Amino acid sequence: MVNIAGKKLKLAVWDTAGQERFRTLTSSYYRGAQGIIMGMYDVTRRETFTNLSDIWAKEIDLYSTNQDCIKMLVGNKVDKESERAVTKKEGIDFAREYGCLFLECSAKTKVNVEQCFEELVLKILDTPSLLADASSGAKKNIFKQKAPEADAAASGCC
Repeated sequence: MVNIAGKKLKLAVWDTAGQERFRTLTSSYYRGAQGIIMGMYDVTRRETFTNLSDIWAKEIDLYSTNQDCIKMLVGNKVDKESERAVTKKEGIDFAREYGCLFLECSAKTKVNVEQCFEELVLKILDTPSLLADASSGAKKNIFKQKAPEADAAASGCC
C-alpha cells in the first residue's frame, strides 16, 4: 500500500530478479500490466545494461498486452560512482530509445528508491487509458480497487 497524490493505492509488484529459471513465468506478468520497471541494471557492470535490450525490452514488446503500459529503466548502485561502467547519459539514451522513464538509485543508501515507484505510479495516474475499467475482466485495475483498512494494517511485506 502506498499513498501517492492523495490516493491510497495497492500495488502488485513482481520481481524475478533477472532469473532465467523464471523466464517461462515472466511473460504472464506483462499481460495487462499498467507499469513495468523493465530493468534495474547495475551501473558498475556493463553486461547488466547490455542484456536489457537483448532480453527485457524484447520480452516486454512481445508479451505486454497494454499498449499504453508505462515502462521505466532504473540504474542501481550509484553509491559506487568511482566504479561506474555505464554512464547516466547511456541510461537516458536507452530509455529514450525504448520510450521509458529513467531514474538512477542506490538500494544500499536508499537514494531514489521510493521515487522509482512514485514516478511510475504518477505517470500511470496521468494516463487515462490505464485508469479505464477493463471490459474483458482479464486484468484488474489497481486504481479502482479500495483495500480494506484491516488489510493495510496487516500488510508488512511486498
